[in-house]
Amino acid sequence: MKEKILSSLLTVLAFSVMQAQDGTIPVAPRLVVGITIDQLRADYLATFASLYGERGFKRLWREGRVYSNAAYGFSNVDGASAMASLYTGTSPAKNGIVAARWLDRSSLRSVSCSDDRDFMGYYTAEHTSPKNLLVSTVTDELKIATQGRSIVYAFAPSRDEAVMAAGHAADGAYWLNELTGKWGGSTYYGTFPRWLMVYNDNQSTDSRIGNIQWELLLDKSVYDNPTGEAVFSHTFSDARKYRRLKKTPCVNDEVNKVVNACLYGTMIGADPITDFLSVTYQAGSFHSETGVESYLEMQDTYARLDKDLAALFDMVDKKVGLENTLFFLTSTGYVEGGVADHSAYHIPTGEFYINRATALLNMYLMALYGDGQYVEVSDGLQIYLDRKLIEKKQLILKDVLDRSAEFLTDLSGVQQVYTAYDLSRGGWSPELERVRNGYNPQRSGDICLEICAGWKLMDADSREINTVRQAYVSFPLIFMGAGIVPETVHTVVATDCIAPTLSSVMRIRAPNACSSAPITDLFK
Repeated sequence: MKEKILSSLLTVLAFSVMQAQDGTIPVAPRLVVGITIDQLRADYLATFASLYGERGFKRLWREGRVYSNAAYGFSNVDGASAMASLYTGTSPAKNGIVAARWLDRSSLRSVSCSDDRDFMGYYTAEHTSPKNLLVSTVTDELKIATQGRSIVYAFAPSRDEAVMAAGHAADGAYWLNELTGKWGGSTYYGTFPRWLMVYNDNQSTDSRIGNIQWELLLDKSVYDNPTGEAVFSHTFSDARKYRRLKKTPCVNDEVNKVVNACLYGTMIGADPITDFLSVTYQAGSFHSETGVESYLEMQDTYARLDKDLAALFDMVDKKVGLENTLFFLTSTGYVEGGVADHSAYHIPTGEFYINRATALLNMYLMALYGDGQYVEVSDGLQIYLDRKLIEKKQLILKDVLDRSAEFLTDLSGVQQVYTAYDLSRGGWSPELERVRNGYNPQRSGDICLEICAGWKLMDADSREINTVRQAYVSFPLIFMGAGIVPETVHTVVATDCIAPTLSSVMRIRAPNACSSAPITDLFK
């Protein structure tokens, strides 16, 4: 019996080797480079194509497998939840990263998804680890499969995005400290590397910030300027200079500089054991807080992205070789909202105050069940009830939630109300599934509100105003590398497929909560 099993295994192994020699199964790449562009939009990507050279986006379209419409399978996507989903191959319901920040039930305080008081920072006062990420990432599985021999680094302007890409087992996650201009890290990932210390001491952003200026990259005649918008020029010299820099495409140059230092300061990609490099760029609006978007600035952002992509490809080619590298590129799948004056264009709108809604809800519950502070707090559009009070009064939580939902549904501007019971059990619909996938009972509220599109969310405390948009943000998913079959596919593809596809290419297990199938026809 044992001889038969051994014979079968040898046959399978021999068949696999023959397939690899025939080219039907490609050799695992020496390096995988994951490129995530925060807030990349497919409409802008196509509209600004005349500004691109031949070695950036056009190279991806020419040599890559382009899925023109990718989508996240959950609602309320932000940079942290998107990155966690990309690298775990699953949604916040399983990986636990529902947002960059959420409300801690025990303290009723807002906490960051990357905070961990047990670990100190390097070149930063932030205490950081991936402990809130509840499942493994594709980079974790790579480390496990190679018994720690793979080299894994993640670089991003944002701490959250760097940590979620690096996962639990990486050699390091590094982000630009917006207070000092140095690249920061965490003791969680071990000793801060010497090559990055040298870079921070001699070449980091703070040594050049006075000379960094964001102006048009190309001659102004090649940009589309139908309204005669004034040509811009931004410098960075005030107290918020690094924070402002991180909202411009100039930060992508800074990412490339430190990535280049990593390529030449480490042995990444130097041997047949697959290594992993995660790179995050910025493509959002510099004026997202005001909602007054500059069309010239957005054009220049994409022109600079194209230049930075070309530079990244050249860096990797010189150090590792493009024939030894697999790239994938996608977006975080959201766009930061701003204030849009819909009323000026006669588009239906209104104002919704969450604090007023929760005050009215508490009065309603008091009328039903007697005195008490039934609503503990709200966070964004999520409402947390005082479960201890409900238990003390011997009330049934589901009944309280149902009555609350009935009341809130009647408020002006409320599109839909979801309770913890709706999201943990019950019926199914495509929209309910998206909300359910973005809900985690330990980190989400008891009641989640959905506000009508076009309405303004008014925060009485911070005075922030955001206009609700429920429209799908179109963005691509692109694979490029040796053996990739160039093709453009217009069928919608879920971002959950990225992690298992990379796992398949690297010959490792998919992340432990990933249930999606890989793309199997990438190669010749």
